[in-house]
Amino acid sequence: MEPINVLVSDEIAEDVVPEIEAIDPRINVTHIGRLLSAEQQGDQNATSLLDGLLANAEIYAGIRVPSDLIRRAPRLKWVQVTRTGVDRVLLDVEFRDSPVKLTNVRDVHSYGPAELAIQACLVHAKGTIECHRQKQAQEWNAFQTTVLKGSTMGIVGYGGIGQRVARVAKAFEMWVIAARRSAKKSTKARFADVLLPMTDMDHLLIESDFVVLATPLTPDTHHMIGRKQLSLMKPEALLVNVSRGPVIDEPALVSALETNQIAAAALDVFEQEPLPRESPLWTLPNVIFSPHIAGNVPAYPRMVQNLFIENLTRYVREEALRNVVNKRRGY
Repeated sequence: MEPINVLVSDEIAEDVVPEIEAIDPRINVTHIGRLLSAEQQGDQNATSLLDGLLANAEIYAGIRVPSDLIRRAPRLKWVQVTRTGVDRVLLDVEFRDSPVKLTNVRDVHSYGPAELAIQACLVHAKGTIECHRQKQAQEWNAFQTTVLKGSTMGIVGYGGIGQRVARVAKAFEMWVIAARRSAKKSTKARFADVLLPMTDMDHLLIESDFVVLATPLTPDTHHMIGRKQLSLMKPEALLVNVSRGPVIDEPALVSALETNQIAAAALDVFEQEPLPRESPLWTLPNVIFSPHIAGNVPAYPRMVQNLFIENLTRYVREEALRNVVNKRRGY
């Protein structure tokens, strides 16, 4: 009976190893989290031990992917990334060009980012930042707020996160315009009044009061929001990014916020993380900040583990895996 050697790390915790091995008697699981950390710190002994494990590995699951993976793991057939975004993994050209299957956890990851996006819209509409400022200064100056009802929600990227944002937006009686790469023409979707191809994104930007970015980071989406796109947005619009930082040209965004070309931005992700101390985004009053926490919910590791266990069960049964990523498209 040929063993199926599985290496895991990060959210796939050590105490889950017996549960994984119970799927099939051929499965042999090794947790390499400590070895990965030691190798990243320059421990040559850890590298040697990892080389031995990778040489016989058929499956790997985790956030961090060992360097030079294809050379070190010639028997590798499948990588399960325990995040939705796979852009960092696909920077490895050799891996991208290899026949190794890649899956992510996009179905698991949608709740947190979608809720954070809606929260940002409410914070902006209800003047929450100004209320907090007044409380700190012990001021009492009434001002007008707005409602989401009747306003337009624009969603760039109509995958799992985008669809959840749209669903809640419709509950607030908003008009929803979404853009999706796979859309070939303007049409409707279950939670979108208008579903556009990405080539018509300018229309979305012009019409929207709130713009939520929920697209994966690929070569096509890098800096997809720049000076031109920001200039199309309404001056009262809020831009929300719960995708990846490099989707926005950050200096262009800073300029648009400083000049009030757009009203505000809610950012959970940044081009460089942690955000450098010298970044103007720290001090701009019209920035709603969060430190890349949209997906950090207590149940997340267990949901990831359950998805991996389901996928591994499918793998040993030779069934189709969930959440297979097109490595050329990047999602």
